[in-house]
Amino acid sequence: MGQLFAEVAVENTLYAFDMLYSYEVPESLLERVSAGARVVVPFGRGNKKRIGLVFNVTAERPGAKTKPIEGIIDERPVLSEELLRLCRWIRDNTFCTYYDAFRTILPPGLGYSLKTLYSLAEDFSGELDEKESSLLKQLKTADKGTFSALTAANSAIVKSLLEKGAISEQTAAKRRVGDESVRMVRVCGEYDESVKLTPKQRSVVEFLEEVGAASVHEICYGCAVTEAVIKRLVEKNVLELFENAVFRTGNGEQATESPDDIVFSPKQQDVFGGLLELMNDQKPQCALLRGVTGSGKTSVFIRLINEALNQGKTAIMLVPEISLTPQMVGKFRRLFGNEVALMHSSLSLGERADEYRRIREGRAHIVIGTRSAVFAPVENLGLIVIDEEGEGTYKSESAPRYHARDIAKQRCFAQNALLLLASATPSLESCYNAQAGRYKLFEIDERYNNAVLPDVYIINMLEERQNGNMSTFSMPLIDALEENLRRGEQSILLLNRRGYHTSVRCLTCGKPLECPNCSMPMTYHKVNDSVICHYCGYMRRLDRVCPVCGGRYFNMKGEGTQLIEDELSEMLPEARILRMDADTTSSKFAFEKHFAAFGSGEYDIMVGTQMIAKGLDFPNVTLVGVLKTDNSLYAADFRAYERTFSLITQVVGRAGRSGKKGRAMIQTFSPDHYVINMAAAQNYPAFYNEEIALREAQFYPPFCDVVTFGFSCTDNGRCYAAAKRFVSILAENANPFGERVPMRILGPAQNTVNKVNGRYRWRLLVKCKNSGSLREVVEKTLNQAASDKLFDNVSFYADINGNID
Repeated sequence: MGQLFAEVAVENTLYAFDMLYSYEVPESLLERVSAGARVVVPFGRGNKKRIGLVFNVTAERPGAKTKPIEGIIDERPVLSEELLRLCRWIRDNTFCTYYDAFRTILPPGLGYSLKTLYSLAEDFSGELDEKESSLLKQLKTADKGTFSALTAANSAIVKSLLEKGAISEQTAAKRRVGDESVRMVRVCGEYDESVKLTPKQRSVVEFLEEVGAASVHEICYGCAVTEAVIKRLVEKNVLELFENAVFRTGNGEQATESPDDIVFSPKQQDVFGGLLELMNDQKPQCALLRGVTGSGKTSVFIRLINEALNQGKTAIMLVPEISLTPQMVGKFRRLFGNEVALMHSSLSLGERADEYRRIREGRAHIVIGTRSAVFAPVENLGLIVIDEEGEGTYKSESAPRYHARDIAKQRCFAQNALLLLASATPSLESCYNAQAGRYKLFEIDERYNNAVLPDVYIINMLEERQNGNMSTFSMPLIDALEENLRRGEQSILLLNRRGYHTSVRCLTCGKPLECPNCSMPMTYHKVNDSVICHYCGYMRRLDRVCPVCGGRYFNMKGEGTQLIEDELSEMLPEARILRMDADTTSSKFAFEKHFAAFGSGEYDIMVGTQMIAKGLDFPNVTLVGVLKTDNSLYAADFRAYERTFSLITQVVGRAGRSGKKGRAMIQTFSPDHYVINMAAAQNYPAFYNEEIALREAQFYPPFCDVVTFGFSCTDNGRCYAAAKRFVSILAENANPFGERVPMRILGPAQNTVNKVNGRYRWRLLVKCKNSGSLREVVEKTLNQAASDKLFDNVSFYADINGNID
């Protein structure tokens, strides 16, 4: 085999210097280096050791001088050719580095770090100065921990000792989380049968000769012996110990139900038949399924996934919130058993790594999870389902700023699979694409099993105030809650604000208690008598002394879920209340535990934030109350109406999902607003027509793309100046392209929340058309800005079609 060269993406490179670097493959590694595997390479003038990902191996000699690869981490590729192509796509479309794209795909637990190890040279007899001799003497008598501390604290002397050959240096790669393993025992291949064995030892050997191998624990239990018996047999070379990798998440659960038992309504059957035809087409396809809440969309997903499995294919099912996974996973595991793998951020690093391994080894063929599950290493993909596809949680707000829907399109295109987008309230962009014929459109406009949509009442809170009711709850909602308690039925109340009071204001000077790091008032939490910033996490006890004027009297305003829980307990002392928000669900398995308790009737009322608004199915819930809708309606974002409509529609749809009639009450100070009225009527087509006309008039997506450029700095003036300079660079780079890169630049302007975590924030919006030419302009502008001294200490990024604030 001739000389080979590897194109390598190196970790921790700046975006402006990010590229695939060429390295020579040493003869000793010719058979081991392959695309998709990680290697150790020297980088930069100092040849510092770094981890790199091999993208390509070629015999073509690069023009520049190359350095050799120094070591290999992965004996087999961790990314397939398809996922390597996806890395390139992410890099080109989200303006991140190659290695950042790779890190996004691979679970953190499978990541490696490099550690430099030193050892004493044998038979060293060179000359050393006093400091070198002193350190070398200490190293010779030091234990492992002290040895590491001494070398770290004396880097200059260590460098000199290395140059003189007194010590040597090695680089070791350490995985962030190791594989879980179990100590196993088996009989040695050919042991000396003349060895005398006690009756207990003989029973162990006979047991292992029958089963082949077993864990130490199984042997001790099955043969009624202690570990000492096994240890003695190992010493006699009759048995041998070995480590066997196991999965932390493997539950061994068997399917107890069959997807074939699902009975479709006529409309479900029509939709299923149409989608199955697309899936069997052996071409990349995209379909949108719009079905009213409770229409049985999940049953259609299940049957399609079952068909994919019957064809020897795999499937990925995405859900927008971690809170939705317990019910969904429970249902799928009853149907498919251990074929189901779970991927989301609430799993430990080790559990996520194990699930990734299970999928890659072909032990699980169905993947369920949140946004990151779209990167699951499935082969022979048949179907990706994105449930509640219009939810903002599918868009990453940190680099790489990808949308799961875009990644799913790339994966389905690469593997000739079907992408199914589904929701009662699809995004306007998806619905527009379906109307234009780019997606196949399917609709289910009735609930399953003749269930009817809930009756919805809009409560005018202005009238409640005029009638002397100053509480959070309107009188009709209080009456409905009491009636549900009498009937033994359950209720859900939505308030998208956690905490107790949302603002604390000094009555002497009128100033709110603001976070010292952010330009936002802090929220009072009664549980720990503290004020907390929900942006940066800053927290301190409420000492009841104003930091501005020293005043000791405060006015607390605004309702959070903690306050609602307290007020309900006072109004309805007999009610059993479950609060679901970020404060009560931070522990592991909290969602599973709380939802299971509510589903079994241990609670009468569930109070929560948006995590309870979508996808949940509780047959005994017949009343839904939406306590405050106006805040989201008037947010500074062109998607505010769409998000408000979706939230109200979805939470209203939690009521009356079985044979019982449901009711929903929407409390608002804007009772005549068309968004609230259309959400109350569950009338998505009418809302779409209104909103799409507004988007077209204001020239927002789907009629254009919007690139948001964000800037942050500890110096507000410098941040603004950098944003202004960026506009000039961007315009200059776009000018040569003329009409091929049309753009409308808005800003720079301060973010709504101008300061977060000690950094001031400015933004720039560019309305444009996403194209290769546009991305070329954006990349060039980002690189030029990175080399401009004005941008020193200024962080900046580009985000296509993300949040604008």
